Amino acid sequence: MTVFLTIIHLLVCFFLIFIVLIQSSKGAELGAAFGGSSQTLFGSRGAATLLSKLTTIAAVIFMLTSLFLAMIDVRKGSVVKRTAPIEQKTGIPSPQGPVQTAPQQGPVQAPQQAPAPQPAPAK
Repeated sequence: MTVFLTIIHLLVCFFLIFIVLIQSSKGAELGAAFGGSSQTLFGSRGAATLLSKLTTIAAVIFMLTSLFLAMIDVRKGSVVKRTAPIEQKTGIPSPQGPVQTAPQQGPVQAPQQAPAPQPAPAK
């Protein structure tokens, strides 16, 4: 179900972007740049075009698929509960509790290694 909704959501998203980009903007005429717009500020714009109706339908479908995908994701539970503990993934046991380290006071020196034992001379 989630995969189907995600595919529909993406298709509607691209369709909505395409529809918005191919429409001409309001006031794109040359007369609008000088304040002589023929459209009223408050009032009816006239009949809605096919592109504006398609934009409205695509926007409603986009919002509904967004809502349904969010509702499905919430019902799955927390991401923290769904992830496996570290020891199950790597085989290394996870630390029990917080790890505390002492603050560094000076330069870090490598630990001294004891010299390797010399083999006894052959007789």
